[in-house]
Amino acid sequence: MSRTIDYDDGHAEALLSELGAMPSEDPRREDIRSELVRMHLPIARGIARRYAQYDEPMEDIQQAAMLGLVKAINRYDATRGERFLAYAAPTMTGEVKRHFRDRTWLLRIPRRLQELRLAMRAAGRDFFRENDRAPTVPEIARILGIEEEEAIEVIGTFDAYRPRSLDMPMGDDEDAETYGDMLGETDGALEDVVDHVAVRPMLERLPERERTILLYRFYGNKTQTEIAELMNLSQMHVSRLISRTLARLQDELLRDA
Repeated sequence: MSRTIDYDDGHAEALLSELGAMPSEDPRREDIRSELVRMHLPIARGIARRYAQYDEPMEDIQQAAMLGLVKAINRYDATRGERFLAYAAPTMTGEVKRHFRDRTWLLRIPRRLQELRLAMRAAGRDFFRENDRAPTVPEIARILGIEEEEAIEVIGTFDAYRPRSLDMPMGDDEDAETYGDMLGETDGALEDVVDHVAVRPMLERLPERERTILLYRFYGNKTQTEIAELMNLSQMHVSRLISRTLARLQDELLRDA
């Protein structure tokens, strides 16, 4: 029959004092450390369960809490007269929070924004309880003492923590579109890429006058009248040169095709 552990009976502190007095090579040190871990395992698991709603594997959360317990055992100073549990519980909680802060972001977010995100979530809950609605951006910025632009940036970090999958359906129907289906569109300019690549060397082979006229017309968006003035030619001459040069380029393109 298992014994109910009394965390105030001083047993943990006695073990830690004994541990601190032992030389580092004493083989009994690991036995004492293992006993301390077994004693406080329910506490570590209880702390981990507080964070079970955050969609993180419970095994990982418990591992973080256990790491905090081990750190507390290693760092506890028996001479301060503090109960071990009073020191270990915040250490385990801090390690779990550190796990969420440093390990569960799919996108790397600056530490300040991570911390503001936690503060914003708590402030939002408090505001909702008091006002029965979610706070606006100006209100949340005022509560946190930050600029509205920074509040908007913090709001954006909620998606960075757990981004939605592009394969997630937009509705309940079996054939519903996914988020990925709704993003982006076909670039019509892609159809012209091959022609642009093919025309470039042909333009370079044109006489300088014809090439300049085409550049003015199709890249400079100048009218034939403006080109005529720039080139010191008649508008009719410019028109004939454009038509003749385009026909030449078209012939070359068709021949190469």
